Amino acid sequence: MRAWQHPQIPSVPGPSTAPWLHDTASDSLVEAKPTTVARLYVCGITPYDATHLGHANTYLAFDTLQRVWRDAGYRVHYAQNVTDVDDPLLERATATGVDWRDLAESQVDLFRSDMAALRIIPPDDFVAVTEVIDEIAAAVGQLVTAGMAYSVPTLDALHPGGADVYFDNAAAERLTAWRLGDESNLDRVRMLVLSAERGGDPDRPGKRDPLDPMLWRAARAGEPAWESEVGLGRPGWHIECSVIALKELGTDFTVQGGGADLIFPHHDMSAGHAAALSGHPLAGVYSHTGMVGYQGEKMSKSLGNLVLVSALLKQGADARAIRLALLAQHYRSDWTWTDAHLTIGTARLARWSAAFGADAVPGTATSSFVVGAVRTALVNDLDTPTALALLDRAALSGVSNPPLVAHAVDALLGIDL
Repeated sequence: MRAWQHPQIPSVPGPSTAPWLHDTASDSLVEAKPTTVARLYVCGITPYDATHLGHANTYLAFDTLQRVWRDAGYRVHYAQNVTDVDDPLLERATATGVDWRDLAESQVDLFRSDMAALRIIPPDDFVAVTEVIDEIAAAVGQLVTAGMAYSVPTLDALHPGGADVYFDNAAAERLTAWRLGDESNLDRVRMLVLSAERGGDPDRPGKRDPLDPMLWRAARAGEPAWESEVGLGRPGWHIECSVIALKELGTDFTVQGGGADLIFPHHDMSAGHAAALSGHPLAGVYSHTGMVGYQGEKMSKSLGNLVLVSALLKQGADARAIRLALLAQHYRSDWTWTDAHLTIGTARLARWSAAFGADAVPGTATSSFVVGAVRTALVNDLDTPTALALLDRAALSGVSNPPLVAHAVDALLGIDL
């Protein structure tokens, strides 16, 4: 699947280092230092109602991470999936009378245009689930053969004798180094609640453990399905990311990223599937962004309280101002969007353009010092609010070399002045 156009990123003189990120698994700051290439996987969209500001907030955070790595001299290999077949997408297609493939295609196109407008660095591997059905089915078959998956009969399957295939968490714990909860740091009670809320089926009869996740869903009437070695059906949610990540990045990659709503069950289970398939950990760091709220609730498709990037752009908002509005919040914080955020971002863009842009008059602040301070802030857990505050102060006094600061703002924060 094609991604979108790569933005031009200028080179900025001066040294930098690998960033320190908060790791959910250890609940601590760790150095996200690649051995050679920085390998990053960020979970992609389920393509309906794309792209709201919660999406943009997540992809902007990991865009910033890529920029910090690149500034430190590392090459980046970035992979991202698109969950273009899943229950929420199928439900929306049915409700709106649109073919699920057409809905997915239109929303992926919108996502591409939104990401390009925001100057988000595209993934090197942009992979739709429907492109790797055979690989996913083979992985499920491997888990069955290894004794880490089992079948549960399904009365409503399209064909008699149909069965869903589930991952056996207990067997995986016996046979691998993975342990349920290692990546999420949650207790079992909380896991059961989140499983029910986030696509799991803890009350499903026939499962060996309520928390065992589905690997392969047997075909039902009216649902898309593929012939495979594990029967007619389609992939479960978590196994898709495990297979795509392993295929494109290999094991032990540098950072697994996504929104905080993916910590459990998605990232915990993806890590378990990957360990069971490869015998190695999935990633070194598990990094998660906070949730963006709107009108008193978390912004989500299910609630419908969405602020869409495309709608803001159609209303005349400058994509750079949207980007600045998001960067003003720390990537791990939960916060609520209001119109004031865009107003502040627009005003900041005007101040920076005047202070650092093509017509800027040199001032008193030493540009190399300002750039170094911004780098230090970003290396410290992608602290964009501090970076923006430093640049605000520099804009007041003016800087000795405005083009240097403008290049740094472009390279590190993605704002072309």
